[in-house]
Amino acid sequence: MDFAYDARTEELRAKLLAFMDEYVYPAEQVAHEQRARLASPWDTPQVVEDLKDEARRQGLWNLFLPDAEHGAGLTNLQYAPLAEITGRSPQLAPTATNCAAPDTGNMEVLAQFADEAQRKQWLEPLLAGEIRSAFAMTEPDVASSDATNITTRIERDGDEYVVTGRKWYISGAMNPDCGIFIVMGKTDPDGEDIRRQQSMVLVPRDTPGVTVNRAMQVFGYEDHYHGGHAEVTFDHARVPVTNLIGEEGGGFAIAQARLGPGRIHHCMRLIGMAERAIELMCRRAVSREAFGKALAQQGVVHNWIADARVTVEQLRLLVLKTAWLMDTVGNRGAHTEIQAIKIATPRAVVDIIDRAIQLHGAGGVSQDFPLAELYAGARTLMIADGPDEVHQRSLARREIKKYL
Repeated sequence: MDFAYDARTEELRAKLLAFMDEYVYPAEQVAHEQRARLASPWDTPQVVEDLKDEARRQGLWNLFLPDAEHGAGLTNLQYAPLAEITGRSPQLAPTATNCAAPDTGNMEVLAQFADEAQRKQWLEPLLAGEIRSAFAMTEPDVASSDATNITTRIERDGDEYVVTGRKWYISGAMNPDCGIFIVMGKTDPDGEDIRRQQSMVLVPRDTPGVTVNRAMQVFGYEDHYHGGHAEVTFDHARVPVTNLIGEEGGGFAIAQARLGPGRIHHCMRLIGMAERAIELMCRRAVSREAFGKALAQQGVVHNWIADARVTVEQLRLLVLKTAWLMDTVGNRGAHTEIQAIKIATPRAVVDIIDRAIQLHGAGGVSQDFPLAELYAGARTLMIADGPDEVHQRSLARREIKKYL
């Protein structure tokens, strides 16, 4: 295993780091100020559009897609360190480079499973950054950590599918530019194979019967930059049968395929968040005094910073190994490692950010530093993409099976 960055990765890293320093970090405060003056909090601040234009100009656009026809043609191993850099400013950098969830996962689904007409209608404008999208799976009335529990119905009626159900925490749905939902529901609720009961259909946001009810908060935040997390009702919303992605009964398999690359993206961005927290911790430590000496001279602060550095280096190697395996043996061959990074990375990064908050005192929980928002995002990822416990259960079963 060789995780050394190749020439193309180094070139893109250098360009992306310069882009962050010159454009993204200075835009963070500007974006907050502009958003406060917008007619709707869900509208996009002008500075974000300016960042997107600059990213396109510099060739820092759609870096996540391995398909050179649609994206940068990078492998998972090449993209991973770039995702880490964007994670240092998770509200702005992923959006600026058109590498933000949930659009990345949705574009991967469309690139891999959609037909030509579906790709032309929805993938092309997503790749161009002309629209945004949402992935509608989680439901409030069932434990959605088990995707076979979902109750939303997708019923065939002649040449149409009728979609009925209620979803929540549907990321991106509050954004006025959100043009399309990928909806997972049951086409065959009584099917013998519970993993073949589900299908995915494309539902345009302006379809009659689709209602975006409200924005769901996450630890008090509404995540305006990614279009919020909405509660959405589908009340007999009708779409053509041609809006089916793949085949009936293929929804569960598509969802699993969607999550592999997504977990790499999330985990590398999380490492970037941890790096930002370590930087803020060090800057705070050398600028503040307590009990007669700088915080940087306090033994407990030494421990926090040293432990954080060790943890980040370990996590990065594990995620890079996973990316390398995905490139060489595929998602199935990297299944254990994909689960391992999903378990290890969010909980470790939450701990690092928590120490940084502690070091900042009252400032750490305020809006004057990004730490509280970083904490909310990292803590949420212990639930999103499958709760940690689901992955622990599966990984442990795989380990035990070796001894049966």
